[in-house]
Amino acid sequence: MNPCAYLECGSVKWSLILLLSVSLFRSCLSEQIPEFALMEVKENEIHEAEIEEVTVEDELDSEDQEVFYPTREWQTVRPGQAVPAGLHMRLNLQTGKNEARIPDPENEKNGMTYKKKGTRLGKVNIDSNVYTPQELKKVLAKFKEGTEEEKAKVEGIKQKFRPIDDLMKEFEELNMRIETDFEIMTKLINKFNSSSSSLDEKAAALHDLEYYVHQVDNAENMFSLGGLQLMINELNGTEAVLKELSAFVLGSALSSNPKVQVEAIEGGALQKLLLILGTEQPLPVKKKALFALSSMLRHFPYAQQQFLKHGGLHILRSIFREKGAEVLHIRVVTLLYDMIVEKELLQDSEVNSEQMKEKIEQYKQVILVPVLIEQGWCKIISDLLGLPEHDTREKVLKTVNLLLAFCKGQYRGDQKLNTTLNLLRREYEELVEEELKAGEQDSYFRELLSSVNEILQNLR
Repeated sequence: MNPCAYLECGSVKWSLILLLSVSLFRSCLSEQIPEFALMEVKENEIHEAEIEEVTVEDELDSEDQEVFYPTREWQTVRPGQAVPAGLHMRLNLQTGKNEARIPDPENEKNGMTYKKKGTRLGKVNIDSNVYTPQELKKVLAKFKEGTEEEKAKVEGIKQKFRPIDDLMKEFEELNMRIETDFEIMTKLINKFNSSSSSLDEKAAALHDLEYYVHQVDNAENMFSLGGLQLMINELNGTEAVLKELSAFVLGSALSSNPKVQVEAIEGGALQKLLLILGTEQPLPVKKKALFALSSMLRHFPYAQQQFLKHGGLHILRSIFREKGAEVLHIRVVTLLYDMIVEKELLQDSEVNSEQMKEKIEQYKQVILVPVLIEQGWCKIISDLLGLPEHDTREKVLKTVNLLLAFCKGQYRGDQKLNTTLNLLRREYEELVEEELKAGEQDSYFRELLSSVNEILQNLR
């Protein structure tokens, strides 16, 4: 502990006290040895390039504190006075009070002096070879203004865009308001259902409605608005374009939407779609009807049961006898392939919930493959390998491979199928060789060749 900090009073001999007091008094009064000062707050070293006016921050509010104004003479510091940093401090042992003063000129550092600022004191730089605070502010102000080129660039950007206030004002004048999907769908359904709407207006309303029902929530909202039943009822309509677009809207709403699938089959959509596919209708209408039927059957075992119950496979089979309906053939094969695969995948998966167990039990009631074999679908599907499109062949090869376990007896005795497979093998061998010469790493034709070879191997 610094002996200048405290003098403890105790029952000691007066001679010792007197001797100690004289020694401390001489040390504290020494101006030549500042390290012996009783208390001194040392200044932080300040770089010459640092130009700053430091204001002493009081812990108490400035209105509650009296500021101590130092001089080069020792002055008593009264209790509660705010003392600036950097002063010499001492304890006067005779009076028992704290005293402070400004350091002597030879002890001043970095050209700093004290300057009164309002009710506070602070250090300012008095070195003449650096900027004053006022000069520095002027330099910084000019720096912020930027060059003429930068000003021109900013003005150019401003001219390209209009102020947001102007735009908001114009929007208010136009009384513009953003409508929700629900509001838009309500208007479209009302437009379609209105007796005053023309055929073109109804068709346009259905076309726009199809865009919105891709979203699950919008499709469910269409049901709550009564639009779903309107689409189903229109499947029996007399206007081909409205039947086509109604089936299109229905198929988009049914896709991967179990709630709408249930509502649609309860509303009689399945029977109406099968009626379109089984009767003479324009090809565009049948395309959209098949699309809607596929959306209803996928991942919905109850609908698949009803499809088989109402002779759905027989109706689809009749499409292969129609002239000009070849574009629908591969779509039918793709639907059958998806129905078979989704059932097998679910049966092979781990059952983690009661809902999954219930769905598996529903799929067990879907007796699809035996009916396919009974109705001669093995040959119907394999005959499609003679089509020239590679993507069509790809889907047919996958379906034939899938049915091979059930149709192997028929396929082995089918000379036409074996001839077709051997022709395909030679064709794809040549295409694979061309791919290798071209340096293609991911060979599309190599996969097709692999499928052909796998079928031929299983038929031997």
